[in-house]
Amino acid sequence: MLNDLEIEEIASRAATGDAAALDGLLIRISPQVMRQCLRFLPCRQDAEEACQDALLQVARNIGGFAGRSKFSTWLYVVTANCARQTYRSLKRRAVEQPTPLLPLDAADPRSTSVIAGSRLDLMDALERLEAHRPELVAPLVLRDLCQLTYDEIADHLAIPLGTLKSRIHEARRHVRASLQAA
Repeated sequence: MLNDLEIEEIASRAATGDAAALDGLLIRISPQVMRQCLRFLPCRQDAEEACQDALLQVARNIGGFAGRSKFSTWLYVVTANCARQTYRSLKRRAVEQPTPLLPLDAADPRSTSVIAGSRLDLMDALERLEAHRPELVAPLVLRDLCQLTYDEIADHLAIPLGTLKSRIHEARRHVRASLQAA
């Protein structure tokens, strides 16, 4: 198992165009990306789709990783964005083509778990927040879902620590109100 410093080094090599480093990096981060996607998406198939999208985005955009923040922070952002995009896509598909009725003995896992329902409610609340106050979404997602430190988030978003804390507080207030209204 590689430590964070070794992964940072592999990511730096991959960012400079080292194909072997990129292959090794994708293999090593895959389980972490999947765990992160499962935090967002309660259905494993949906999380797997988001994971594949995130890994593809890493492969395509690793050259844009400039090292201003840690690779792990950059990866959290890419993964969170892919998971949220997958959720939006699933919602759009559900509206465009309603799913056929499930057999009576087959329960839809997205509606049977309290945790799954809570995650879906949270994703809806984040979408509503993004429509009105988009600058609040990334700080909240990075802190409460990705569990990054305040310093890591402030560095990545290039905002002062006080501004970050204020945005997280305001985002939590909006999301709490949105969840209570739902």
